[in-house]
Amino acid sequence: MEASGARMIFTELPLAGAFVIDLEPRRDERGFFARAFCAREFEQHGLKTGIVQANLSQNAHKGTVRGMHYQRAPHAEVKMVRCVSGTIFDAIIDLRPDSLTYLRWTGIELSHENRRMLYVPEGFAHGYQALTDDSEVLYLVTEFYSPQDEAAIRWNDPRFGIAWPIADAILSPKDTVHPDFQP
Repeated sequence: MEASGARMIFTELPLAGAFVIDLEPRRDERGFFARAFCAREFEQHGLKTGIVQANLSQNAHKGTVRGMHYQRAPHAEVKMVRCVSGTIFDAIIDLRPDSLTYLRWTGIELSHENRRMLYVPEGFAHGYQALTDDSEVLYLVTEFYSPQDEAAIRWNDPRFGIAWPIADAILSPKDTVHPDFQP
């Protein structure tokens, strides 16, 4: 299969600067080939591409929630998120005060079957809920982890009303104590 001709499909989400990225597989009798990342294509859409770290998160149980996390400036990060095993519901909140979509949220299902990637801009809180047991999520990020700039808001802050698919969430002790958002 040839790499030439393969491309990614960028669809902007309702939140300014956030994208879902679909593969355009080139199929033959062996299976398919698809471009999963191309800095040139990202840059053509005005998106950051300076990946410095890749993180893998495994979730043993359906219902597990991780979030809503972000890093503050000067270490604010872009996240590119793909579910490589199982299925998750991924949610993002625009926390950029100068944005037209400030304090709005959106969510999307990512799975190993749909092979979608979520592009999460700087200044967004991010979290997800595992919809299957043994899901795995791969994050590509543009900043190194900075504990002093780590921030989070409560996963079920009523200000946002995120419609999590599974009511009985499984949370880490750390994620249970995040505060509600304070502008």
